[in-house]
Amino acid sequence: MKFTLIFFIIYLLLGALVVYLQIYFSKMKSRWMGLILPGLSLIVSIIMVLNIAEPSANISTAQRIAMVLSAFITSNIPTIILFAIYAVVRQKLKRQSEIDKMNIKDL
Repeated sequence: MKFTLIFFIIYLLLGALVVYLQIYFSKMKSRWMGLILPGLSLIVSIIMVLNIAEPSANISTAQRIAMVLSAFITSNIPTIILFAIYAVVRQKLKRQSEIDKMNIKDL
């Protein structure tokens, strides 16, 4: 029980670190920096799907397709979350940049 709580706290801290890094990378001037973590997450999910897709004698084609699709969708949840963080942060930066330009023109 004690180790489970410790591992839970460690995973929670790692998740918070990933979110913080995504926000930090998304705020950088280069827009490509914010796409690093979603890209890595997408690559990991593709590797996971490729590992699942090995042929098996007892599985039909429909079951294999359902299994691969469900694994792909499930493993891309972090990718979607990281990309959403990227989109929100970049949109806020763009809006702030436009406000700054308007303030400069008003002077």
